[in-house]
Amino acid sequence: MIVDFLLPRTPVSHQAKNKDHKEAWRDYVYGRAMQAWPANPLIDCHLKFTMVYLADDPRAGDINNFVKPVQDALCALIYADDAMVLDVSAHMRSLTVPNSIAGIPRLLAQAIIDGEPCVYVAISDSRDLAEELK
Repeated sequence: MIVDFLLPRTPVSHQAKNKDHKEAWRDYVYGRAMQAWPANPLIDCHLKFTMVYLADDPRAGDINNFVKPVQDALCALIYADDAMVLDVSAHMRSLTVPNSIAGIPRLLAQAIIDGEPCVYVAISDSRDLAEELK
């Protein structure tokens, strides 16, 4: 893993109609990511973007609509170009049902234990396609 961090808020969909709300979310993501990634943007590598939304509403929306604003906020901060992201793994889990913490990253496990809506983001090296498809 290259970097991981939490966004302790409910995410904003890229389909949200309120432009100011979307911009505030992007700025929030950028600020939180900057705390976790104080280095220059990565260049000339292949990456995997992982996102887990821990929702307090079982009908929280479409996970695909929450990914793009986060990815866009990280471009030019963590990675120089979003074309470097070859793999995307996005998940949404309800906090109203039990979620196992065995074998998951420490930050995500703690977020599940805390039980507050949040988004977990991890950037890692892209793996061989055969490994991804196991």
